[in-house]
Amino acid sequence: QVQLVESGGGLVQAGGSLRLSCAASRRTFSGDTMAWFRQAPGKEREFVAVISWSGGSTSYADSVKGRFTISRERAKNTLYLQLNSLKPEDTAVYYCATRSGPYIPSRVPIGYDYWGQGTQVTVSS
Repeated sequence: QVQLVESGGGLVQAGGSLRLSCAASRRTFSGDTMAWFRQAPGKEREFVAVISWSGGSTSYADSVKGRFTISRERAKNTLYLQLNSLKPEDTAVYYCATRSGPYIPSRVPIGYDYWGQGTQVTVSS
């Protein structure tokens, strides 16, 4: 079992930045893939970004590519998402997730075993 706790969300004006964190309750094992998803009111949960255990492989949704950066610090069991040039359409609850096994950059929620409770990001125009 692993627990994930997100933090860093908040209210920001369009064009601003935020840094989200996701702390894992235990050391992530070799091969664990971690990802960020988001869910806006009335919409399905959508993929944002994914990173391999080593951090050497990443993948992004087209809607955030060039604006968001995913990273991880294994020594601190922490995943990050740097959000820059925020837009009102980025408003959502942001969730981190993890899965074990070989690096498969799954873009669907069912591909992940553990989820955090989410952190709200609100971007005003």
